[in-house]
Amino acid sequence: MNVELLDSRRLTGPNLYSDLASAVMDVAISGIATETLIGAWTQAVAELMSAMNWPLKGHIFSRVYEGGASLVFHAPIDVLYTGCELNEVALEQAMAGLRGEQPASTDEVIRKLTRQRDEEANPALLALQKASADAQLPFLWDDDEVSVGFGRASLVWPANNLPEPAEVDWDSTGTIPLGVVTGTNGKSTTVRLAASILAQAGVCAGITSTDYIRVGTEILDHGDYSGPGGARMLLRHPKSEAVVLEVARGGLLRRGIGVERANAALITNIAADHLGDYGINSVSDMTEAKFIVRRALNDNAPLILNADDEQSVRFAAGLSNRITWFSLDAEHPLIRAQMQRGGGAAFVSGDWLMLADNGNARRIVPVVDIPVGFGGAARYNISNSLGAMALCHVLGADDGALARGLVSFSGDANVNPGRGNLFVKNDVRIFIDFAHNEHGVRAVGETIGQFGAKRNIVLMGQAGDRSDKDIADLVHAICLMKPDLLLACNLPGYERGRESGVVAAMIRDLAISEGLAKEAVLLFESPLEGTQYVLSRARPGDCLVLLALTQRDEVLELVRDYAA
Repeated sequence: MNVELLDSRRLTGPNLYSDLASAVMDVAISGIATETLIGAWTQAVAELMSAMNWPLKGHIFSRVYEGGASLVFHAPIDVLYTGCELNEVALEQAMAGLRGEQPASTDEVIRKLTRQRDEEANPALLALQKASADAQLPFLWDDDEVSVGFGRASLVWPANNLPEPAEVDWDSTGTIPLGVVTGTNGKSTTVRLAASILAQAGVCAGITSTDYIRVGTEILDHGDYSGPGGARMLLRHPKSEAVVLEVARGGLLRRGIGVERANAALITNIAADHLGDYGINSVSDMTEAKFIVRRALNDNAPLILNADDEQSVRFAAGLSNRITWFSLDAEHPLIRAQMQRGGGAAFVSGDWLMLADNGNARRIVPVVDIPVGFGGAARYNISNSLGAMALCHVLGADDGALARGLVSFSGDANVNPGRGNLFVKNDVRIFIDFAHNEHGVRAVGETIGQFGAKRNIVLMGQAGDRSDKDIADLVHAICLMKPDLLLACNLPGYERGRESGVVAAMIRDLAISEGLAKEAVLLFESPLEGTQYVLSRARPGDCLVLLALTQRDEVLELVRDYAA
C-alpha cells in the first residue's frame, strides 16, 4: 500500500470541483483500492471537523483519475490554510487506520488545528464578503488586500485592517465590463485583439497575459500574469474601465478562476498540451479544466465557444449556459441552428466577418482588412478575431469599434511578440511564432503553406517536461510542413528532468523517421545559435519558420536587424 501526497493547496475561487473556495490534495495511489482510501479519508475529515465544532455542511468530495485522486472539501475563505492542514492530517490518520496502526494523539491534533483555525479566522473578512454578496457587488481578497467593486469603481483595504460593512461607502463602488479568455492556443492574441477593439470604443481597457499586465497603453509589469494574482491587480487598478483576462490552465488548477463573476467567458480551442499535472491526464480532462471559466457566469452572461473545436462542442452539449458560437464556416450546423433560434453568433461569410444576435446578421469587417489574418492565410487568427469580436460586443463595443479595433491591430512583434510575426526582406519571409504543441504547429503550417515558398526552413525545440508522445506529435506536425531543412535546438534552462541535448536529439531522430533526410536535420545548442545560422544562409524564396520557445527577445532582435 503506497499513497504519496503530491500537492496540497488552497482553491481561492471557483474551481474544477465547485463554485466555492476549498482545500484540495492531489495524491498518487497504488497497492490499495482508491475507493477504500477515499472512504477512510472522508471519515477522518468528518471526525476531525466534528471534534473541532467546524460544520462540514456536506461539502466533501473527490475526483478520481488514473493513478490517484484529488481530495477536496469546502472551507471559509479566512481559514483555508487550516483547511489544508486538516486535509493532510486526515490523510495521515486514514492511512494509519488502513495499516491497522493507532493514529497520532487525536486530542493534541485537535487542539493544534483548533488553535490554528482560531488564529487564522478573520470575521471582518467574512462580514465584508457577505455584505458584498448582499449588495451584488464584486468581491476580491488575498493575503494582503481585500476589495469591493472593480477597476475605477473599486475600494481597496489592507487585509489586516478591514472596515465594518456599515462603514463602507457602498454608493461609491460598482463594477466594470469584464471578460475572461482561456483555451490551448490563441489566448494572448485574442486578449490583445479585444484590447484594441475596446480602445477604439473609447474605453481604457486593462488586460492580463503571459507576457505582461497592461492598463490602456501603460504596461504595469512584465511577466506571466495569467493567474488570479494578475486578475486582482488589474481589477483593483483605478484606471481600468473594462478588463479582459487571459486565464491559463496553471492558474485555474492551482487556485481556481480569480473572479466570481464576469460578463462573458471565451474559450478559443482545446487540445493536448501540459497533460499530467493535477490529475489532468487527457484532452477530455483538459476540456473540463478549461470550462472552469463558465463558473464565473450567471444565466444571462454568454459562454463564447468555437464551433470548429471538437472538444468544446462535445462538452457544451451537456451545459445549460447561454452560448454564443463562432466559426470560420457560415454553414456550420451550430451556426445555422443558432441563427434559427435567434442566438448570438460570429462567423465568416464570403469575404466578411459577420456578427449576429436575435437572428439578424450584419457585416463587420472584410477578412483581408485584418492584419493578423495575412489576407486570410492565417485562419487561426481569423478565428481569434471572431472570438474577440463576439466578446467585445458583449462588453459594449459597437460595430464600428469592432471593425476599427480588428483593422488597427497590426499583430507585429512590437504589439504581439512571438505570435505570428512576419518579416520580409529580399523575398525572404521570416515567420516567428510561439507554437509549442501539435495543434498550434498545424495552424502555423496551414498559414505558411499559403506563402508558396521555394524552401521551408523550420527551427524548433521543446522543453524536457513534455512527454515522449507530445514531442513525437509535435515533430509529426512539423514534418507536415515538408521542411527542406529542420534546425533542432536545445533549450538551455528548460531541460526539466532530461539531460542536456536529449530532446534535440530526439527531435532529430523522430524527424528522420518521418522521412526527412539525415543531412536535412541539424542540431544547435540554442534557438539563438540556430537563428544566426539560418539568417546567414537564407536566400530569396525562402520561408524561415522560427518556433522560438526560448530566447524569443534575442531572436526577434536578430531578425529585426536582418530585416532592417
